Amino acid sequence: MQDWLWMSAGDLGRGIATGDINAEALCETYLAAIAASDIGNRVYARTTPDRARAEAAAAGKRAKLGLRRGPLDGVPISWKDLFDSAGVATEAGSALLRGRVPQDDAVVLANATHGGAVCLGKTHMSELAFSGLGLNPVTATPPNRHDANLLPGGSSSGAAAAVAFGLAPVGIGSDTGGSVRNPAAWNDLVGLKTTLHRVPVTGSVPLVASMDTIGPLCRTVEDAALTLALLEGGKPADLRGATLRGTRLLVLADYADSSRDAPRAALKHAVQRFEDAGATVVRDTIPAVQDAMDLTPLLFAPEAYATWRETIEAAPHLMYDRILERFRNGRGVDAADVLAAQRARAAAQAAYLRDTAGYDAVVLPTSAILPPETKRLLEDEPYYISENLMALRNTRVGNVLGLCGLTLPTGVPMCGVMALAPPLQEERLLRLGAAMEAALA
Repeated sequence: MQDWLWMSAGDLGRGIATGDINAEALCETYLAAIAASDIGNRVYARTTPDRARAEAAAAGKRAKLGLRRGPLDGVPISWKDLFDSAGVATEAGSALLRGRVPQDDAVVLANATHGGAVCLGKTHMSELAFSGLGLNPVTATPPNRHDANLLPGGSSSGAAAAVAFGLAPVGIGSDTGGSVRNPAAWNDLVGLKTTLHRVPVTGSVPLVASMDTIGPLCRTVEDAALTLALLEGGKPADLRGATLRGTRLLVLADYADSSRDAPRAALKHAVQRFEDAGATVVRDTIPAVQDAMDLTPLLFAPEAYATWRETIEAAPHLMYDRILERFRNGRGVDAADVLAAQRARAAAQAAYLRDTAGYDAVVLPTSAILPPETKRLLEDEPYYISENLMALRNTRVGNVLGLCGLTLPTGVPMCGVMALAPPLQEERLLRLGAAMEAALA
Protein backbone atom coordinates (compact mmCIF):
# COMPACT_ATOMS: atom_id res chain seq x y z
CA MET A 1 0.00 0.00 0.00
CA GLN A 2 2.93 2.37 0.52
CA ASP A 3 3.46 2.23 -3.25
CA TRP A 4 0.09 3.92 -3.64
CA LEU A 5 1.57 7.10 -2.13
CA TRP A 6 3.76 7.57 -5.20
CA MET A 7 1.34 6.58 -7.95
CA SER A 8 -0.24 9.08 -10.29
CA ALA A 9 -3.86 10.03 -9.70
CA GLY A 10 -4.78 8.46 -13.04
CA ASP A 11 -3.21 5.14 -12.05
CA LEU A 12 -4.92 5.21 -8.66
CA GLY A 13 -8.25 5.79 -10.37
CA ARG A 14 -7.67 2.90 -12.74
CA GLY A 15 -6.73 0.69 -9.80
CA ILE A 16 -10.00 1.56 -8.05
CA ALA A 17 -11.92 0.82 -11.25
CA THR A 18 -10.38 -2.65 -11.64
CA GLY A 19 -10.72 -3.51 -7.96
CA ASP A 20 -6.98 -3.68 -7.39
CA ILE A 21 -7.17 -0.67 -5.06
CA ASN A 22 -9.76 -0.27 -2.35
CA ALA A 23 -10.82 3.37 -2.00
CA GLU A 24 -11.17 3.19 1.77
CA ALA A 25 -7.77 1.54 2.19
CA LEU A 26 -6.26 4.19 -0.10
CA CYS A 27 -7.76 6.96 2.03
CA GLU A 28 -6.44 5.37 5.24
CA THR A 29 -3.00 4.99 3.68
CA TYR A 30 -2.81 8.70 2.96
CA LEU A 31 -4.24 9.76 6.32
CA ALA A 32 -1.75 7.51 8.10
CA ALA A 33 1.13 8.87 6.03
CA ILE A 34 0.18 12.45 6.88
CA ALA A 35 -0.16 11.63 10.59
CA ALA A 36 3.16 9.77 10.69
CA SER A 37 5.15 12.32 8.71
CA ASP A 38 7.46 14.61 10.66
CA ILE A 39 6.51 17.39 8.21
CA GLY A 40 2.78 16.66 8.10
CA ASN A 41 1.87 19.72 10.15
CA ARG A 42 4.09 21.90 7.96
CA VAL A 43 2.26 20.70 4.85
CA TYR A 44 -1.36 20.51 6.09
CA ALA A 45 -2.99 23.31 8.05
CA ARG A 46 -5.66 20.80 8.97
CA THR A 47 -6.85 17.43 7.72
CA THR A 48 -10.46 16.35 7.28
CA PRO A 49 -10.40 12.66 8.22
CA ASP A 50 -14.12 12.26 8.91
CA ARG A 51 -15.07 13.76 5.58
CA ALA A 52 -12.36 11.80 3.77
CA ARG A 53 -13.47 8.48 5.23
CA ALA A 54 -17.12 9.10 4.41
CA GLU A 55 -16.27 10.08 0.84
CA ALA A 56 -13.93 7.10 0.41
CA ALA A 57 -16.58 4.70 1.71
CA ALA A 58 -19.11 6.07 -0.77
CA ALA A 59 -16.57 5.82 -3.60
CA GLY A 60 -15.82 2.21 -2.66
CA LYS A 61 -19.50 1.30 -2.81
CA ARG A 62 -19.88 2.97 -6.21
CA ALA A 63 -16.86 1.07 -7.52
CA LYS A 64 -18.31 -2.28 -6.43
CA LEU A 65 -21.59 -1.45 -8.15
CA GLY A 66 -19.93 -0.27 -11.35
CA LEU A 67 -21.28 3.24 -10.80
CA ARG A 68 -18.09 5.28 -10.61
CA ARG A 69 -18.65 8.96 -11.36
CA GLY A 70 -15.40 9.52 -13.22
CA PRO A 71 -11.75 8.56 -13.52
CA LEU A 72 -10.81 10.18 -10.18
CA ASP A 73 -13.72 8.79 -8.18
CA GLY A 74 -12.18 7.68 -4.88
CA VAL A 75 -8.84 9.44 -5.41
CA PRO A 76 -7.67 11.62 -2.48
CA ILE A 77 -6.88 15.29 -3.11
CA SER A 78 -5.48 18.12 -0.96
CA TRP A 79 -6.84 21.67 -1.09
CA LYS A 80 -4.99 24.93 -0.60
CA ASP A 81 -6.29 26.70 2.48
CA LEU A 82 -8.08 29.40 0.53
CA PHE A 83 -10.82 27.12 -0.80
CA ASP A 84 -13.89 27.23 1.41
CA SER A 85 -14.74 23.91 3.06
CA ALA A 86 -18.06 23.66 4.86
CA GLY A 87 -17.64 23.54 8.62
CA VAL A 88 -13.84 23.50 8.43
CA ALA A 89 -11.65 26.57 8.92
CA THR A 90 -10.37 28.31 5.79
CA GLU A 91 -7.77 30.88 6.84
CA ALA A 92 -5.63 31.53 3.72
CA GLY A 93 -2.39 31.35 5.69
CA SER A 94 -3.20 34.47 7.69
CA ALA A 95 -3.89 35.26 11.33
CA LEU A 96 -6.29 37.90 10.01
CA LEU A 97 -8.69 35.09 9.11
CA ARG A 98 -8.11 32.87 12.15
CA GLY A 99 -11.33 31.09 13.07
CA ARG A 100 -12.99 31.79 9.73
CA VAL A 101 -15.31 28.80 9.15
CA PRO A 102 -17.40 28.89 5.96
CA GLN A 103 -20.83 27.29 5.73
CA ASP A 104 -20.41 25.99 2.20
CA ASP A 105 -17.80 24.39 -0.01
CA ALA A 106 -16.14 26.39 -2.74
CA VAL A 107 -17.66 25.59 -6.13
CA VAL A 108 -14.54 23.72 -7.24
CA LEU A 109 -14.54 21.60 -4.09
CA ALA A 110 -18.25 20.88 -4.57
CA ASN A 111 -17.59 19.91 -8.19
CA ALA A 112 -14.73 17.62 -7.18
CA THR A 113 -16.84 16.03 -4.46
CA HIS A 114 -19.62 15.40 -6.95
CA GLY A 115 -17.02 13.72 -9.18
CA GLY A 116 -16.07 11.39 -6.34
CA ALA A 117 -12.82 12.95 -5.13
CA VAL A 118 -11.82 12.43 -1.49
CA CYS A 119 -10.90 15.59 0.44
CA LEU A 120 -7.81 14.96 2.58
CA GLY A 121 -7.63 18.45 4.05
CA LYS A 122 -6.29 21.98 3.67
CA THR A 123 -2.66 22.78 2.87
CA HIS A 124 -0.48 25.64 4.07
CA MET A 125 0.21 28.60 1.80
CA SER A 126 1.85 32.01 1.62
CA GLU A 127 -0.08 34.59 3.61
CA LEU A 128 -3.18 35.62 1.63
CA ALA A 129 -1.41 34.11 -1.41
CA PHE A 130 0.75 37.22 -1.92
CA SER A 131 4.21 35.68 -2.39
CA GLY A 132 5.82 33.27 -4.80
CA LEU A 133 8.36 31.98 -2.28
CA GLY A 134 6.25 29.90 0.09
CA LEU A 135 7.71 31.52 3.21
CA ASN A 136 5.12 32.00 5.95
CA PRO A 137 6.37 32.77 9.47
CA VAL A 138 2.76 33.34 10.60
CA THR A 139 1.53 29.77 10.08
CA ALA A 140 4.06 27.34 8.57
CA THR A 141 6.59 27.07 5.78
CA PRO A 142 6.56 23.67 4.02
CA PRO A 143 9.92 22.19 3.00
CA ASN A 144 11.34 21.83 -0.48
CA ARG A 145 11.54 18.20 -1.59
CA HIS A 146 15.26 18.49 -2.39
CA ASP A 147 16.60 20.43 0.60
CA ALA A 148 14.86 21.34 3.84
CA ASN A 149 16.84 24.60 3.94
CA LEU A 150 15.30 25.79 0.68
CA LEU A 151 11.85 27.22 0.10
CA PRO A 152 9.13 25.21 -1.67
CA GLY A 153 7.75 28.03 -3.79
CA GLY A 154 4.40 29.68 -3.34
CA SER A 155 1.90 30.62 -2.82
CA SER A 156 0.58 27.04 -3.21
CA SER A 157 3.47 25.80 -1.07
CA GLY A 158 1.67 23.08 0.86
CA ALA A 159 -0.10 21.86 -2.28
CA ALA A 160 3.29 21.21 -3.88
CA ALA A 161 4.83 19.68 -0.77
CA ALA A 162 1.86 17.34 -0.28
CA VAL A 163 2.41 15.77 -3.70
CA ALA A 164 6.21 15.92 -3.57
CA PHE A 165 6.38 14.11 -0.22
CA GLY A 166 3.75 11.48 -0.99
CA LEU A 167 1.02 13.03 1.18
CA ALA A 168 -1.46 13.54 -1.68
CA PRO A 169 -1.52 12.47 -5.34
CA VAL A 170 -2.88 15.87 -6.40
CA GLY A 171 -2.96 19.29 -4.74
CA ILE A 172 -5.35 22.03 -5.80
CA GLY A 173 -3.81 25.49 -5.79
CA SER A 174 -4.44 28.98 -7.10
CA ASP A 175 -2.34 31.01 -9.52
CA THR A 176 -2.47 34.82 -9.58
CA GLY A 177 1.13 35.44 -10.63
CA GLY A 178 2.58 31.92 -10.77
CA SER A 179 1.45 30.32 -7.53
CA VAL A 180 0.70 26.93 -9.08
CA ARG A 181 3.57 26.82 -11.56
CA ASN A 182 6.42 28.07 -9.38
CA PRO A 183 6.05 25.57 -6.50
CA ALA A 184 5.40 22.84 -9.05
CA ALA A 185 8.69 23.68 -10.79
CA TRP A 186 10.73 23.87 -7.60
CA ASN A 187 9.42 20.44 -6.53
CA ASP A 188 9.65 18.72 -9.95
CA LEU A 189 5.92 18.48 -10.52
CA VAL A 190 3.43 19.28 -13.26
CA GLY A 191 1.38 22.43 -12.68
CA LEU A 192 -1.47 23.86 -14.75
CA LYS A 193 -2.49 27.53 -14.78
CA THR A 194 -5.94 27.84 -16.24
CA THR A 195 -7.45 30.77 -18.12
CA LEU A 196 -9.12 33.47 -16.04
CA HIS A 197 -12.78 32.51 -15.34
CA ARG A 198 -12.46 29.04 -16.88
CA VAL A 199 -12.55 27.35 -13.45
CA PRO A 200 -15.02 29.03 -11.06
CA VAL A 201 -13.43 30.88 -8.14
CA THR A 202 -16.66 31.30 -6.16
CA GLY A 203 -15.94 30.31 -2.58
CA SER A 204 -12.20 30.88 -2.75
CA VAL A 205 -10.45 33.64 -0.81
CA PRO A 206 -9.45 36.29 -3.38
CA LEU A 207 -6.17 38.11 -3.91
CA VAL A 208 -6.49 39.90 -7.28
CA ALA A 209 -9.82 38.97 -8.84
CA SER A 210 -8.73 40.13 -12.30
CA MET A 211 -5.88 37.59 -12.20
CA ASP A 212 -6.95 34.78 -9.82
CA THR A 213 -7.11 31.31 -11.38
CA ILE A 214 -7.30 27.75 -10.06
CA GLY A 215 -5.31 24.70 -11.13
CA PRO A 216 -3.73 21.41 -10.05
CA LEU A 217 -0.22 20.43 -8.99
CA CYS A 218 0.37 16.78 -9.78
CA ARG A 219 2.73 14.10 -11.09
CA THR A 220 1.75 13.83 -14.76
CA VAL A 221 0.11 15.78 -17.56
CA GLU A 222 -2.64 13.17 -17.60
CA ASP A 223 -3.34 13.97 -13.95
CA ALA A 224 -3.58 17.68 -14.83
CA ALA A 225 -6.10 16.90 -17.57
CA LEU A 226 -8.18 14.63 -15.35
CA THR A 227 -8.16 17.12 -12.49
CA LEU A 228 -9.15 20.05 -14.69
CA ALA A 229 -12.18 18.06 -15.83
CA LEU A 230 -12.97 17.21 -12.21
CA LEU A 231 -12.84 20.85 -11.12
CA GLU A 232 -15.10 21.92 -13.97
CA GLY A 233 -17.42 18.95 -13.97
CA GLY A 234 -16.49 18.32 -17.60
CA LYS A 235 -14.67 15.84 -19.83
CA PRO A 236 -10.87 15.49 -19.77
CA ALA A 237 -8.71 16.36 -22.74
CA ASP A 238 -7.93 13.43 -25.05
CA LEU A 239 -4.16 12.99 -24.87
CA ARG A 240 -3.93 9.93 -27.09
CA GLY A 241 -1.52 10.24 -30.00
CA ALA A 242 -0.02 13.52 -28.79
CA THR A 243 3.14 14.37 -30.73
CA LEU A 244 5.61 17.20 -31.21
CA ARG A 245 6.07 16.42 -34.89
CA GLY A 246 5.12 19.45 -36.92
CA THR A 247 4.72 21.78 -33.94
CA ARG A 248 6.27 25.24 -33.73
CA LEU A 249 7.54 26.55 -30.41
CA LEU A 250 8.80 30.04 -29.64
CA VAL A 251 11.45 30.49 -26.96
CA LEU A 252 10.98 33.89 -25.35
CA ALA A 253 14.62 34.81 -25.78
CA ASP A 254 14.95 37.83 -23.50
CA TYR A 255 13.28 36.11 -20.56
CA ALA A 256 15.15 32.85 -21.14
CA ASP A 257 18.55 34.51 -21.45
CA SER A 258 18.08 36.66 -18.34
CA SER A 259 17.13 33.66 -16.21
CA ARG A 260 19.90 32.33 -13.99
CA ASP A 261 22.33 29.61 -14.98
CA ALA A 262 20.51 26.45 -13.85
CA PRO A 263 17.05 27.32 -15.25
CA ARG A 264 18.68 28.53 -18.48
CA ALA A 265 20.63 25.27 -18.85
CA ALA A 266 17.51 23.22 -18.08
CA LEU A 267 15.61 25.06 -20.82
CA LYS A 268 18.40 24.36 -23.30
CA HIS A 269 18.21 20.66 -22.40
CA ALA A 270 14.43 20.64 -22.78
CA VAL A 271 14.49 22.46 -26.11
CA GLN A 272 16.97 19.94 -27.49
CA ARG A 273 14.62 17.12 -26.48
CA PHE A 274 11.69 18.88 -28.14
CA GLU A 275 13.65 19.36 -31.34
CA ASP A 276 14.72 15.71 -31.28
CA ALA A 277 11.03 14.79 -31.04
CA GLY A 278 10.18 16.78 -34.17
CA ALA A 279 9.36 20.30 -32.97
CA THR A 280 10.62 23.40 -34.74
CA VAL A 281 11.94 25.83 -32.15
CA VAL A 282 12.45 29.53 -32.87
CA ARG A 283 14.05 32.11 -30.56
CA ASP A 284 12.63 35.61 -30.56
CA THR A 285 11.37 38.46 -28.41
CA ILE A 286 7.79 39.70 -28.35
CA PRO A 287 7.63 43.43 -27.50
CA ALA A 288 4.12 43.11 -26.08
CA VAL A 289 5.45 40.91 -23.28
CA GLN A 290 7.56 43.63 -21.76
CA ASP A 291 4.87 46.21 -22.48
CA ALA A 292 2.51 44.16 -20.32
CA MET A 293 5.06 43.36 -17.63
CA ASP A 294 5.90 47.02 -17.16
CA LEU A 295 2.31 47.48 -15.99
CA THR A 296 2.49 45.00 -13.12
CA PRO A 297 2.98 47.57 -10.32
CA LEU A 298 -0.38 49.04 -11.29
CA LEU A 299 -2.17 45.73 -11.80
CA PHE A 300 -1.42 43.59 -8.74
CA ALA A 301 -0.83 45.56 -5.51
CA PRO A 302 -3.53 48.23 -5.98
CA GLU A 303 -6.27 45.67 -6.53
CA ALA A 304 -4.97 43.41 -3.75
CA TYR A 305 -4.89 46.31 -1.29
CA ALA A 306 -8.34 47.49 -2.36
CA THR A 307 -9.67 43.99 -1.66
CA TRP A 308 -8.03 43.64 1.76
CA ARG A 309 -7.57 47.20 3.03
CA GLU A 310 -10.23 47.19 5.75
CA THR A 311 -9.23 43.77 7.08
CA ILE A 312 -5.52 44.55 7.01
CA GLU A 313 -5.67 47.99 8.57
CA ALA A 314 -7.90 46.73 11.39
CA ALA A 315 -5.07 44.49 12.63
CA PRO A 316 -1.83 45.02 10.65
CA HIS A 317 0.26 43.68 13.55
CA LEU A 318 -1.05 40.18 12.81
CA MET A 319 0.67 40.07 9.41
CA TYR A 320 4.18 39.11 8.36
CA ASP A 321 5.72 42.52 7.81
CA ARG A 322 7.01 41.84 4.30
CA ILE A 323 3.60 40.68 3.09
CA LEU A 324 2.01 43.69 4.77
CA GLU A 325 4.43 45.94 2.89
CA ARG A 326 3.55 44.30 -0.43
CA PHE A 327 -0.13 45.01 0.13
CA ARG A 328 0.53 48.57 1.22
CA ASN A 329 2.49 49.19 -1.97
CA GLY A 330 -0.95 49.40 -3.54
CA ARG A 331 -2.28 52.26 -1.46
CA GLY A 332 -2.12 55.81 -2.70
CA VAL A 333 -2.07 54.74 -6.35
CA ASP A 334 -3.99 57.06 -8.66
CA ALA A 335 -7.16 55.40 -9.97
CA ALA A 336 -6.62 57.02 -13.38
CA ASP A 337 -3.23 55.32 -13.61
CA VAL A 338 -4.78 51.95 -12.78
CA LEU A 339 -7.48 52.35 -15.42
CA ALA A 340 -4.90 53.43 -18.00
CA ALA A 341 -2.83 50.35 -17.13
CA GLN A 342 -5.85 48.09 -17.63
CA ARG A 343 -6.44 49.55 -21.09
CA ALA A 344 -2.74 49.18 -21.95
CA ARG A 345 -2.85 45.59 -20.71
CA ALA A 346 -5.73 44.78 -23.09
CA ALA A 347 -3.76 46.28 -25.99
CA ALA A 348 -0.67 44.26 -25.06
CA GLN A 349 -2.75 41.07 -24.86
CA ALA A 350 -4.08 41.63 -28.38
CA ALA A 351 -0.60 42.41 -29.73
CA TYR A 352 0.86 39.31 -28.10
CA LEU A 353 -1.78 37.01 -29.56
CA ARG A 354 -1.23 38.51 -33.01
CA ASP A 355 2.57 38.16 -32.83
CA THR A 356 2.49 34.55 -31.54
CA ALA A 357 -0.34 33.25 -33.75
CA GLY A 358 2.10 31.17 -35.82
CA TYR A 359 3.27 29.10 -32.85
CA ASP A 360 1.76 26.27 -30.87
CA ALA A 361 3.20 27.61 -27.61
CA VAL A 362 5.71 30.02 -26.16
CA VAL A 363 8.29 28.35 -23.89
CA LEU A 364 10.64 29.66 -21.22
CA PRO A 365 12.00 28.59 -17.82
CA THR A 366 9.16 28.37 -15.34
CA SER A 367 11.15 30.26 -12.74
CA ALA A 368 14.12 32.48 -13.48
CA ILE A 369 15.82 31.36 -10.26
CA LEU A 370 16.36 28.35 -8.02
CA PRO A 371 14.62 28.27 -4.62
CA PRO A 372 16.33 30.57 -2.11
CA GLU A 373 17.49 29.66 1.38
CA THR A 374 14.86 30.20 4.05
CA LYS A 375 17.30 31.49 6.69
CA ARG A 376 18.82 34.14 4.45
CA LEU A 377 15.42 35.41 3.34
CA LEU A 378 14.34 35.88 6.95
CA GLU A 379 17.49 37.85 7.75
CA ASP A 380 18.12 39.84 4.56
CA GLU A 381 15.28 42.13 3.48
CA PRO A 382 16.77 43.31 0.14
CA TYR A 383 17.43 39.66 -0.77
CA TYR A 384 13.82 38.79 0.09
CA ILE A 385 12.50 41.55 -2.15
CA SER A 386 14.71 40.70 -5.11
CA GLU A 387 14.12 36.94 -4.93
CA ASN A 388 10.38 37.33 -4.45
CA LEU A 389 10.14 39.43 -7.60
CA MET A 390 12.39 37.12 -9.62
CA ALA A 391 10.65 33.95 -8.47
CA LEU A 392 7.45 34.87 -10.31
CA ARG A 393 8.89 37.05 -13.05
CA ASN A 394 8.52 34.44 -15.79
CA THR A 395 5.22 33.01 -14.64
CA ARG A 396 3.62 36.47 -14.35
CA VAL A 397 3.85 36.73 -18.13
CA GLY A 398 1.00 34.23 -18.38
CA ASN A 399 -1.18 36.03 -15.86
CA VAL A 400 -0.74 39.56 -17.20
CA LEU A 401 -1.36 38.41 -20.78
CA GLY A 402 -4.35 36.27 -19.81
CA LEU A 403 -2.88 32.98 -21.06
CA CYS A 404 -3.07 29.39 -19.90
CA GLY A 405 0.21 27.78 -18.90
CA LEU A 406 1.72 24.41 -18.06
CA THR A 407 4.98 23.66 -16.26
CA LEU A 408 6.79 20.34 -16.61
CA PRO A 409 9.82 18.94 -14.80
CA THR A 410 12.88 18.93 -17.05
CA GLY A 411 14.93 16.28 -15.26
CA VAL A 412 17.11 19.05 -13.84
CA PRO A 413 16.12 19.34 -10.17
CA MET A 414 14.01 22.39 -9.28
CA CYS A 415 13.96 23.62 -12.88
CA GLY A 416 10.74 23.51 -14.85
CA VAL A 417 9.97 24.36 -18.45
CA MET A 418 6.79 26.34 -19.05
CA ALA A 419 4.57 26.37 -22.12
CA LEU A 420 2.11 29.23 -22.58
CA ALA A 421 -0.89 29.06 -24.91
CA PRO A 422 -3.76 31.42 -25.80
CA PRO A 423 -6.73 31.74 -23.44
CA LEU A 424 -9.15 28.82 -23.23
CA GLN A 425 -6.78 26.53 -25.14
CA GLU A 426 -6.12 24.20 -22.19
CA GLU A 427 -7.00 21.04 -24.11
CA ARG A 428 -4.55 21.88 -26.87
CA LEU A 429 -1.92 22.87 -24.31
CA LEU A 430 -2.37 19.62 -22.41
CA ARG A 431 -1.94 17.56 -25.59
CA LEU A 432 1.22 19.52 -26.35
CA GLY A 433 2.31 19.01 -22.76
CA ALA A 434 1.80 15.26 -23.00
CA ALA A 435 4.08 15.19 -26.05
CA MET A 436 6.65 17.36 -24.24
CA GLU A 437 6.48 15.09 -21.21
CA ALA A 438 7.21 12.07 -23.38
CA ALA A 439 10.14 13.86 -25.01
CA LEU A 440 11.61 14.74 -21.63
CA ALA A 441 11.14 11.25 -20.16
